[in-house]
Amino acid sequence: MTVTLAATLLLSVLIGLSLGLLGGGGSILTVPILTYVAGMSPREAIASSLFVVGVTSAFSAAGHARRGRVKWRTGLLFGAAGMAGAFGGGLLGGRIPGAVLMVAFALMMIATSVAMIRGRRGGTLESHSKELPVGKVIVEGLAVGLVTGLVGAGGGFLVVPALALLGGLSMPVAVGTSLVVISLKSFAGLAGYLTTVSLDWALVGSVTAAAVVGSLIGSRLVGRIPEAALRRGFGFFVLAMGIFVLAMELLP
Repeated sequence: MTVTLAATLLLSVLIGLSLGLLGGGGSILTVPILTYVAGMSPREAIASSLFVVGVTSAFSAAGHARRGRVKWRTGLLFGAAGMAGAFGGGLLGGRIPGAVLMVAFALMMIATSVAMIRGRRGGTLESHSKELPVGKVIVEGLAVGLVTGLVGAGGGFLVVPALALLGGLSMPVAVGTSLVVISLKSFAGLAGYLTTVSLDWALVGSVTAAAVVGSLIGSRLVGRIPEAALRRGFGFFVLAMGIFVLAMELLP
C-alpha cells in the first residue's frame, strides 16, 4: 500500500464520521480528498464522491433506522424529488470545466460552513405530527438535488434543516432521515455523471469501505457529543477547507 493510498483511506474514515454524526458533510470532505490527495480530476472526484457518499449514507441510515431515527415517508418524498434534480445536475456537471466546478464547490463549502457556525435561529424546533407541505418539499427537493448533482456537495446540510423545519423532525431524526435522502440523490447524480465520466472503481471501492466504517462509528456517537459544539467545530473546519480549495483554484 502506498503512502498516498494509506492517507486517502485514513481520511476517508472522516467522511463516514461526518455522515453518521451530522447527516451531511460527506462530499465536502470526499471531493478535496480525492482531488488533492488521491489525484483525481475534479469531475472524477465529484462523480466518485457521489458513489462513496451514496453507499455510506445507505449504511449509516440503516444504523439510524434500527434506533428509530428515520421517517421513511418524509425521506422518500424528499428523496424522490431530489433524485430528479440530482440527475439533471449530474448531466450538466459532466459538461462543465473542472476548474469552474471546483470554484463552485469551494463557494458551497464556505456558505455551508457559515450556516453551520451561525447555527439555527429560534432555538430547537419541537416535533409535531402535521402533514408536510408536499409542494414545498418537492420544490426544495429538486433544488437541493440539483446542487448535489452539479457539484457533488451541499445535500446533507441543506436537507437536515429543511426536514427539521418542514417536517418538524427532531435533530436526531432529521439526521437519520437525511441519510435516506442523500443516498437516493447521490445515486441519481452519479447516473448523470457516468454518461461522461469513467471511474477507478478499485480506488472508489476502497474509499467507500473506509467511509462505511466511519459512518457506523458516527451513528453510534449521535447524542453523546453536544450538537452545537460539534457543528461549530466542524463548521470552522469546512470553512478552512473551502478557503483552501478556492485558493488552489484561483491563485497562480
